[in-house]
Amino acid sequence: MEFKVVISDPNTGRAYQKVISGANANRLIGKQVGDIINGTLVELPPDYELQITGGSDKDGFPIRPDIPGAVRKRILVSGGVGYRPKRKGMRKRKTVRGRVISRDIVQINVKVVKHGKVPLDEYFKSG
Repeated sequence: MEFKVVISDPNTGRAYQKVISGANANRLIGKQVGDIINGTLVELPPDYELQITGGSDKDGFPIRPDIPGAVRKRILVSGGVGYRPKRKGMRKRKTVRGRVISRDIVQINVKVVKHGKVPLDEYFKSG
């Protein structure tokens, strides 16, 4: 099992991708959107702290933080994650995924809430 983790740095506005597999991927299962995780879970130095902000499942359905559990549901939405209305007041029934990370999740979005000593630019240098 593996997850594609997109790490966003609010200070620089840049995003970095990392593929996580094995034991670190298993430790992410059961975490929820909004949880703060240690940087070691995504193979960063331990002085980094990251907050889970969202993601998507194997079929591309987005994770919504207001849906409990790890289930997929069809909900009536008027905006927010998974739907952007063209006019004010429009509503639509959309399929979304619950806020808990499960084996069906492919991509996890996180943002840095506590920076470490080494900047992310240096850690993700292509070489």
